Amino acid sequence: MSIPIILDCDPGIDDALAISFAAGSPEIELAGITTVAGNVPLAKTTANALAVAAFAGLPDVPVTPGCAAPLLRPALHADHVHGESGLGGAALPAPRRSAESGHAIDFIIDTVAAARGEITLVATGPLTNIGLALRREPRLASWVRDFVIMGGSASRGNVTPAAEFNIWADPEAAAVVFGAGWSVRMIGLDVTLLARATAAIQERMSSLGSLGSTLLLPALAQYRDADDETGEPPVHDVCAIVSIADPSVFEYTPAQVAVETHGALTSGMTVTDFSASAAHNARVATAINAERFWRTVLSAYGSLPVAQS
Repeated sequence: MSIPIILDCDPGIDDALAISFAAGSPEIELAGITTVAGNVPLAKTTANALAVAAFAGLPDVPVTPGCAAPLLRPALHADHVHGESGLGGAALPAPRRSAESGHAIDFIIDTVAAARGEITLVATGPLTNIGLALRREPRLASWVRDFVIMGGSASRGNVTPAAEFNIWADPEAAAVVFGAGWSVRMIGLDVTLLARATAAIQERMSSLGSLGSTLLLPALAQYRDADDETGEPPVHDVCAIVSIADPSVFEYTPAQVAVETHGALTSGMTVTDFSASAAHNARVATAINAERFWRTVLSAYGSLPVAQS
């Protein structure tokens, strides 16, 4: 039986790959996509979500836009990593439909409230939408089946030495999320940096029809971190969805995670305490079976009709 999820995201190359994986995974039912400003501005993240959903064979999944800026800070984007469009070198057909009316916050609250205990909420962008949804309806934390984020790190950052992008982009929202009384499943840089699209993986993607030639490979070809010269980009956001479809891919350690919001050098840091005496509010991914990860991902991609064309 498939698990219904709401994906709150900021497409973004790796978000696009995550949506495509969700479309092909028999373990996942995508109940809705909500968008937030992050990798690129909100208008582009929403347009990209619509385009990827249509391309991956999800024409009826609602796409609802959310917040265009962080709670307290100016919006800062990562188009130097994801390209001006947000999808690197991929050029997808324009979607034939528009985003849903209304706001992501209302969609998240209403959808989860209507199916309490059933929906897994997944965040692969800045946590602005989720933080505001919790402020409006604190019971959301007890209504979800599970809550998974791609974000944070117990050991390093990728925007600053201390902070990962999704947390750094809106640390105040992240602080609300980690303090909401639920157990956050944090899939951070400690494992996502090991989920790399190696040359061998990209070669296998080249056999996936137009999925490979139109989306996966052109997007990955321009997916670059300024400090990464391997040519083997990590697919961070895909990890969050895989953790639901195939839980055995990751190992976790209970921890207390607090978000630094004031430090001049550490703003956005997820301060992680693994000690047994800490008040654990998270399960932090600390190991990944990369071979199983890619077997799961490529199998889901291969099931999509667009991979056969």
